[in-house]
Amino acid sequence: MNQVGYGAMQLAGPKVWGPPDDPDSARRLLRLAVELGVTFFDTANAYGPRVVNRLIGEALRPFPEGVIVGNKVGAGRGPDRSWIITDHPDTVRRQVHEALADFGTETSELTYLRLGGDGPAPPSGVPLEDSLGALVELREQGLIRRIGLSGASPEMLARAQKLTPIAAVQNRFNLLDRSGAGVLAGCEADGIMFVPYFPLASGRLSRHDALTAPAERLGATASQIALAWLLRRSPAIVAIPGTANPGHLRANVAAASIAEHLTDAEVARLTGLVDESAAVLDQPT
Repeated sequence: MNQVGYGAMQLAGPKVWGPPDDPDSARRLLRLAVELGVTFFDTANAYGPRVVNRLIGEALRPFPEGVIVGNKVGAGRGPDRSWIITDHPDTVRRQVHEALADFGTETSELTYLRLGGDGPAPPSGVPLEDSLGALVELREQGLIRRIGLSGASPEMLARAQKLTPIAAVQNRFNLLDRSGAGVLAGCEADGIMFVPYFPLASGRLSRHDALTAPAERLGATASQIALAWLLRRSPAIVAIPGTANPGHLRANVAAASIAEHLTDAEVARLTGLVDESAAVLDQPT
């Protein structure tokens, strides 16, 4: 699998609500990603809601061989467009069926359960055994091939692994926010794919001098260097930078080759940057 995937959240309308201004451009961008070698796409029922999943289905089905779409369930949108946890087992089942209808497929290659908490239990109060159990049932029915977690603490990952094999975990992790380091270590130990969301730190990278020298030496942008550092950080990582711009998409994919040319000293200096995770507000994914 290509270590640079694609996060599709930005294909929805403003504030991830409703359709984009130009759905045809969104579909072309998804096809371009496949042409550039992207094999992993990240999305969620809550994006739109359901808008992005439909765009992915319209653009890519039948999905090319080797392409995996990771879809998050267990989160939704309120009447005021707020982000809410919707991890009741019945809702989880309904969202999986909705996603399959939107993709136009019979099976989900990867479905994440959105947990959204840093503690030992889901903040919604729904037992993990119940919500995750719904996905296990759907996998046994052949509707899901792999199960993942999104927003998991090390404790929740350990609990989940007692219930079912976990194929992927999506947590916040980037050059400036190492809050997911503990979960990443667990994923590395157990052969689990780690998918950091907001891999470009939501655009807060440009002020860091440690990016300037390698960017100038390699003819790259600060964002490409930040992505390249992620890819060097661990072979378990599959990054999912998002964009609605074809040029930015090409630049993000090119970060994979740039990673090969970062020196160990440059990687060490970037790794030594101050972890700013305490100053980062939680954001929906």
